[in-house]
Amino acid sequence: MESGSSGAGTDAVRCAECGTVLAEDQERVATAGGVFCARCFAALRDQVQQVVAAQSTDINYPAAAIGAVLGGALGALVWWGFTVATKVSFGLVAVVIGLAVGKGTTLFAGGKRARGLQMLAVVVAGLAFLYASYLVNRSLIQRSVGEVKLPLLPGIRLFFHVVSLGFGIFDVVFLAIVLWEAWRIPAPFKLRWGGSAGARTAPQ
Repeated sequence: MESGSSGAGTDAVRCAECGTVLAEDQERVATAGGVFCARCFAALRDQVQQVVAAQSTDINYPAAAIGAVLGGALGALVWWGFTVATKVSFGLVAVVIGLAVGKGTTLFAGGKRARGLQMLAVVVAGLAFLYASYLVNRSLIQRSVGEVKLPLLPGIRLFFHVVSLGFGIFDVVFLAIVLWEAWRIPAPFKLRWGGSAGARTAPQ
């Protein structure tokens, strides 16, 4: 009798939140974090939904823009500095632009995440990539043709002319990676539940 009672207690399923023993026919939800009774799961779900919703509210976009621009400037300087130091235009280094812009955006936005921040980061990252491309090509041109002096802030026509020099398929790939990183980092978190409220487990 004692052995049977001990076995039943060991096999009993308890709610991971409140510790209540769940009957075989009682509503429960199984998740990666354990099994919950319907009431606890609903309460936890509401709390998480509130936290997720808060990530996209009361966003300080001016501050986020400053963070994005600073990140873009840092990434552009890294790529340009690498080119000046090594005398080689290694486009993969440009990926740091997308990372820096994405991180700068979320950091200055106070950890907020939203679709608007994603779009902001993508625009800034794209512009930073183009300007960094200009700086890189400018350095290579001035090294090859010593008498040519190109301004740091060129006119639109000169800017796109210099950027287009040697622009090929790999540059498109690197730009795509930069934009993807800038888009990915400020993306809002999404809820993924391991079960559905009110689901019943089959009796054993």
